[in-house]
Amino acid sequence: MRHENSVNLAQIDDFDEIVDVRSPAEFALDHIPGAVSCPVLDDEERARVGTVYKQVSSFSARKLGAALVARNVARHLETHFASRDPHWKPLVYCWRGGKRSESMAHVLREVGWHAATLDGGYQSYRRDLLRQMEELPARFDYRVVCGPTGSGKSRLLQALAAQGAQVLDLEALARHRGSVLGDLPGDPQPTQKMFESRVWDTLRRFTAGAPVFVEAESRKVGTLRLPPVLLQRMNGSRCIRVEAPASERVRFLIVEYRHLLADAAWLKQKLLRLVGLHSRSTVERWMAQIDAGEWETLVCDLLASHYDPAYRRSMGNSYASLADASLLPLARLDDAGFAAAAASLLNR
Repeated sequence: MRHENSVNLAQIDDFDEIVDVRSPAEFALDHIPGAVSCPVLDDEERARVGTVYKQVSSFSARKLGAALVARNVARHLETHFASRDPHWKPLVYCWRGGKRSESMAHVLREVGWHAATLDGGYQSYRRDLLRQMEELPARFDYRVVCGPTGSGKSRLLQALAAQGAQVLDLEALARHRGSVLGDLPGDPQPTQKMFESRVWDTLRRFTAGAPVFVEAESRKVGTLRLPPVLLQRMNGSRCIRVEAPASERVRFLIVEYRHLLADAAWLKQKLLRLVGLHSRSTVERWMAQIDAGEWETLVCDLLASHYDPAYRRSMGNSYASLADASLLPLARLDDAGFAAAAASLLNR
């Protein structure tokens, strides 16, 4: 039975702030997008309470937990919540919507804030998300931006978003550029659950009557799997084919991936993964080009030998309407070029 101060997932936008009181490790695995981490038990404290519960008694565990929770709630009141005004309205959640979230919410209500808890906590959120992702992607009319590596698809999506279009940037949400060289240095990919949360949070804010622009992807972006219903809808949607001159693609890639060129050893390690797809002599040729700093030659070679053939195979198998795609030429892959292309696309 729902508590009078608990709400469901459909009501989360009614609150000024979402407060996740689970441990930092739980928060890192997944959380409601936009939530702040204010744990009432950190990872070590949570483990201590669990050990006491198993080895001593439930009473001793509750007594220890209450003392730790009280200290942590007091610390959050003196720091994170110190500047909140009397009208602040927080939503608090924990794993199952039980003691951790209610402990925090009770104190916040005693202060005078209109605090509520999420009914069923994170577990309920996750069940609702999975249920919604079975039908939410099907509400929208997608425009799938296709084009070979280096044609500026991600930058075009950014330009479209800047001009007010609805954009689902899967590579930005996945923190990966979608190829063997797609890792972002110092920026690891989120967990699969966190990626799904980000996709859900983006889709739920869209208007069904306006198109959603998305880049063509295969089943995975880096290590992360696309939600099946979303991928199915993308595969059957209208395509826009971006084309840019080969020389401009090479120039653009050297600028966009300059972090790779600055670390030759890392770049070699990544390209060695392609040995199973290409002959040893081809991979050795790439290694020699890296050693010589022949970046334009290397990029041209990679496009011709690997990326363009792989793109044609993958897209041809996945996007049936690619053959009938409308053409969007980009003579120049720079800010002005992307802005002009986005405007042209939105005026069609």
